[in-house]
Amino acid sequence: FQNYALYPHMTVKQNILFPLENMKVPRDEALELAKEMAELVHIGDLMERKPNQLSGGQQQRVAIARALVKKPRVLLLDEPLSNLDARLRLQTREEIRRIQRETGITTIFVTHDQEEAMSISDEIVVMNNGFRQQMERPQAVYEEPINMFVAKFLGNPPINIFEANLVGGQLIMKDGEIIENGFTQPDQEVFVGLRPEYLKVSTNGKITAKIDLVEHIGRDSMILCDIEGYDHQLRAIVPSDTNFEVGQTVRFNYSKLFVFSAETGERYK
Repeated sequence: FQNYALYPHMTVKQNILFPLENMKVPRDEALELAKEMAELVHIGDLMERKPNQLSGGQQQRVAIARALVKKPRVLLLDEPLSNLDARLRLQTREEIRRIQRETGITTIFVTHDQEEAMSISDEIVVMNNGFRQQMERPQAVYEEPINMFVAKFLGNPPINIFEANLVGGQLIMKDGEIIENGFTQPDQEVFVGLRPEYLKVSTNGKITAKIDLVEHIGRDSMILCDIEGYDHQLRAIVPSDTNFEVGQTVRFNYSKLFVFSAETGERYK
């Protein structure tokens, strides 16, 4: 689906009919099926055009109609939106979701875009080097990642990852702050994961940081902060009506954090 493999010398109708002709479907039945699929993907008025007379999004719909016309039990879409611009990607993504719901066909949608995966799927399978990492509902994968790879793959802005230590059941940051306790794992180096939206500014917060940059992103603002002992910054999403200044020291609490093994990346629960 990265290129639509449409036959350039055939019209839209002929392209959609092609697999049915190979299956020896009677002509009248094939025409009815082709018309039904064209209406489903909203290209009913383009049936006599050639592929070079269509936009990228229209070509995409023809390719989907041709795949659907055979009434498959499973539809595989491999990076179907990668060649489209941002506006068309969003529009086509919504169309694919609508088509899947209307047809009820099990659809496997392959993408490297985590936003596409989160928005379009009933279940997500996160793969790494050919191995399945986690398969669950999108929100469950986001909120309960099984390991650090999954946690880093999903989320925009990305999750904050910091080195820390487990000592005597306490989680200690490099600046010496004890931010959590009650762990049963042996003493070891770990990684702490904090999603930007999980962080809340609080006068008695557990994490101390100094603001380096304030970015206004509409309804919210994102602040980038330095933490003593680390050479990378902490991102936090805060309400845009909150006044922060560069150089200001703030303290954060969090609604949730993840702790990962430094050796395996496995999440400790």
